[in-house]
Amino acid sequence: MSKENRNSVKEVTPSVALSMIRKGALLVDVRETREIERKAFDVSDFMSVPMSSFHNRLHEIPANRKVIIACHSGNRSSTASRMLVNHGHKNVHNLQNGIIRWEREGLPVRKKTVESPFAWMGRMFHRTS
Repeated sequence: MSKENRNSVKEVTPSVALSMIRKGALLVDVRETREIERKAFDVSDFMSVPMSSFHNRLHEIPANRKVIIACHSGNRSSTASRMLVNHGHKNVHNLQNGIIRWEREGLPVRKKTVESPFAWMGRMFHRTS
């Protein structure tokens, strides 16, 4: 890895990111709410700051903590990471390939269970003996 200055964005793999979160880093997901409702990172320290309002909510992201920025594939998080660095954040990490790679590596995710529109009928007629 080439030498980077202290204010540059560091790329991290999902397994490294999870280890960092377990040691106190904050995961900031920049996906939109509807995306997070379908599939979310299942971690203890998580913050949702959708990209559509990211610039207006930069001040909400703690500048004194390690921060890992994540999205679906790594594109939006890369942009958001650079914005944070440009606004003075010193310890910013971009999650490589987003939740796609996170899930591919078998790391914890929460998924919304999608119920069939007619599932209630099955429950209505289901008997327990």
